[in-house]
Amino acid sequence: MNRERRIALLGLLVPLVIVILWQIAALLQKTPLFPGPLKVALAIWQNYPVILHELGITLLRATAGFAVAVITMIPLGIFLGRVRVIGRVLEPLMDMLATLPPPAIIPLVMLFAGTGDWAKIVIIAYAAAVPLLMNSYEASHSIHPMLSRVAKSLHLSRLETMRLIDWPSSLPMIATGARLAIASSLLVSVTSEMLLSTNGIGTYLQRSQENFRLDAGLAGIAFISLAGILVNAGVFRLEKKWLFWHYRDQRPVE
Repeated sequence: MNRERRIALLGLLVPLVIVILWQIAALLQKTPLFPGPLKVALAIWQNYPVILHELGITLLRATAGFAVAVITMIPLGIFLGRVRVIGRVLEPLMDMLATLPPPAIIPLVMLFAGTGDWAKIVIIAYAAAVPLLMNSYEASHSIHPMLSRVAKSLHLSRLETMRLIDWPSSLPMIATGARLAIASSLLVSVTSEMLLSTNGIGTYLQRSQENFRLDAGLAGIAFISLAGILVNAGVFRLEKKWLFWHYRDQRPVE
């Protein structure tokens, strides 16, 4: 057995051991407040239609907020990175926003947008906007000076330079920011639903907790985790496909 297969086997063995220990601890506790994996599996079987429906609502909100952030923040970040004067003026503001937790703006959003879907989409968009803006800005800001000289020698306008040089050169770092933004979108979507919503997987988890249905709540958490893994894997595959030239250059020389 080669090294990669041993690592893969170990990666499967560790969760299996955790599940076995969890079941043993649940049998020893003998309390409904500490359900074992068998009860959670039963709750998944009984509640999966409801969980899938609520999770679908959450994913739609997260997708909408992420799309708004992508459309607005990536061009803005590239623009601020290219127009250095404006970027330097606004850099302290960007640093301040990067340290502001998304749940902190919920009262302000409620004041102007209420508690409907638009309010949650605004909060999700803010959570996704920060990594997208910062990564786009840093990627465009740190482009090699030689590329700027090439743009000048070709007599490209500022917009043509951003479209033909800054955008392709910034893509690897922007893709990293996009993956962080996707994770933030899903996390904040669940959090905002716990505080503002009447539906979605966050509301489902809150109601399960209020009714002391911890097995149903853990079933919902299992679906969220699975959705996160699938989304992250899908995004990574698309990233490797679209940025094949970047990953090809990163391969170690044999």
